[in-house]
Amino acid sequence: MSQDTFGYERCESLPHAERIVYQGLEGAYSNLAAVQFFSQYPEAGFSHVKTFDAAVRAVDEGTGDYAVLPIENSTAGSVADSYDALAKREVSVVGEYLLPVRHALLACGDAELADIRTVYSHPQGIKQCAPFFEEHPEIEAVAVSNTAVAAQLVQAMGKRSAAAIASAYAGQIYGLKVLIPTLNYRAENTTRFLVVGKEKLYLCGAKTVSLMMETRHEAGALYHVLGALYAEGINLLRLAARPVPEVSWAYRFFLDFSGSLEETAVQRALREVERLSTSLRILGCF
Repeated sequence: MSQDTFGYERCESLPHAERIVYQGLEGAYSNLAAVQFFSQYPEAGFSHVKTFDAAVRAVDEGTGDYAVLPIENSTAGSVADSYDALAKREVSVVGEYLLPVRHALLACGDAELADIRTVYSHPQGIKQCAPFFEEHPEIEAVAVSNTAVAAQLVQAMGKRSAAAIASAYAGQIYGLKVLIPTLNYRAENTTRFLVVGKEKLYLCGAKTVSLMMETRHEAGALYHVLGALYAEGINLLRLAARPVPEVSWAYRFFLDFSGSLEETAVQRALREVERLSTSLRILGCF
């Protein structure tokens, strides 16, 4: 690793914020998060792809400037596919955005709740609205790839018996009416999105460092890594693990902790983590 900020450069605003990529269709929560995060960038244009990996690949290969990825939900937990996409590509996390999730039950114009027999949504959308399905055992939940895909599907079907769990924003786009405005059972339900770019940049005021690492398969390996943060008085914010595909029963760890790459304590901790790990990649400072 290089000294100081480990190859990252500070910037006042994100450069070349013109081609923003997200997974799903127009009306997806990722679309809404992207539009809101880049609202201060008038040059921003938005396009969608089918998978999280395709969104990250677009940034890595230069066909997109930034990608917006859901990384975790306060109710349903981590989004594994987003972590795996980050692990495969040499990209950097440059920002995050917290989007309150308000799942609505959407249907065609003449439908009523009593008509509904099938509800389509993303698996996490279904999970976050589990009490609704417990209260309505006559309604079947069907998983699709995205909440906006669910809204589009219900529009295309045009059936009174079909509904979608998606945002009211998606309902407006696909011409569906809101049967129930807030269906998720936790009002504080929030999804955290990461903004990913190709260049190693961090915005002024960045206060979180994110890294990906692997340790030796021996007793206390992860304990000592976390101890390196503790020794510098650094607060661990998140810890997630994902399997290493090439090695059975091996795992890589994703850590977020408070601080900036400009801080001496963070620099010391990262050098110690590098010494203790078998591989280390700083994912970003945001």
